[in-house]
Amino acid sequence: MIKKHKRQDNRKFYRVNERISAPQLRVLGSDGKQIDVLGRLEALNLARNEGLDLVEIAPMANPPVAKIIDYKKFLYQEEKKHREEKRKAKVSETKEVRLGPFMGENDLETMIRRAREFLEGGDKVRLVVYFSGRQITHPEFGHQTLDKALAMLSDISKVDRERRLEGRKLIILISPEKKGQKDVKEENQESSI
Repeated sequence: MIKKHKRQDNRKFYRVNERISAPQLRVLGSDGKQIDVLGRLEALNLARNEGLDLVEIAPMANPPVAKIIDYKKFLYQEEKKHREEKRKAKVSETKEVRLGPFMGENDLETMIRRAREFLEGGDKVRLVVYFSGRQITHPEFGHQTLDKALAMLSDISKVDRERRLEGRKLIILISPEKKGQKDVKEENQESSI
């Protein structure tokens, strides 16, 4: 038995030319300027005279909006717009870096280097200090470790969520500081001096 896979199509469906059923349409020209509210046949004749298609772009409007444009060009513009929106929507992940309350200096520097790479890549970083056994009786060592880590990362990060103790974990969330914001802060500090 052969399984048929349905293709996922995120494209929007547009009525074109004779498939438009609304009796009255608000018609836009190929330049995007409104022509007038016309009857369906009158709008179709206007589009044919220009050698273009009549595409219904807002069917839920009252009256529906149709544009006189080459249908393939219209689809290309819509796809281009969709790609541009997708490109602008930067997906930021939250990465976790695990620390210990009694870490050696070299181990801490290695973990901070990894956190720095994540921040430079545009991701948020969750610094977590894990307490095992009786270490939880001295949470101040975990706070000291986090203070060192924050001091090492202060040039490229800002605190999103303050530190809090959740069970046996001490957690803080930091995110990359935008370059433009940092420059503005430095200029403000210089001007106030």
